[in-house]
Amino acid sequence: KSRGQVAEVLMLHSLSPASLTNHLDLYMTLMFAKSPLKRKIREMIAVVVSKANNCEYCQVHHAEALNNFWKDDDRIRRLREDYHQADLDEKELVLADHAWHMTRDPSYATQQVIDTIKKAGWSDRAILDATMIISYFNFVNRMVLGLGANLESHQGKGFEYD
Repeated sequence: KSRGQVAEVLMLHSLSPASLTNHLDLYMTLMFAKSPLKRKIREMIAVVVSKANNCEYCQVHHAEALNNFWKDDDRIRRLREDYHQADLDEKELVLADHAWHMTRDPSYATQQVIDTIKKAGWSDRAILDATMIISYFNFVNRMVLGLGANLESHQGKGFEYD
């Protein structure tokens, strides 16, 4: 799947072609494969995790991707400032909370937390997919921050997100 241009994090990662290939396969599976989670939910999770990790690079890229669905710059700004102020519905909010708390304290996810997510209407598969996306973006945020990836001059704009 072409996105129209290459993100800096992928250029940095290209020094290890085999791991880059595996990374991209995982990204494509988590973000584009069939799932109970719509793409906009997946991108919202990416933004919340990236905010919790103070990863500006990923916040910008995935906020841009999310805005492809939301088409609301103000709501995106509010999501990036405090997701509680972004007019998320109950189902979105419970996953945003899960993303934030799993990122800040991975031991937080008790059976009670999982039950709360289920009560909001999410299936076991949706919870699995959300947790994998949360874990993936924690990995990517650490790569971006650890390798010193700089936000491109186009500020994350111009990628294809469908």
